[in-house]
Amino acid sequence: MMDILNWFTDLGNSKTLAAVIFFVTFIGIIIYTFTGKARKERFDEYRYIPFMDDEEFIFDRKESKEQKDQDSQAK
Repeated sequence: MMDILNWFTDLGNSKTLAAVIFFVTFIGIIIYTFTGKARKERFDEYRYIPFMDDEEFIFDRKESKEQKDQDSQAK
């Protein structure tokens, strides 16, 4: 047990372990982000958040989306 603690307290080993942990976490986030159709649609809607100044923009987008859906169903 002491060998493991001595190995981890060595700065060279702990930096390597931390880099591996962060890399695995980063790859997990990338996989989570780019998989799933429902998630992609939600992220596509989120990309307009910086341009939203007030609630009018939110309602305008929802109304225009509803109109497009109604138009596509009518055809």
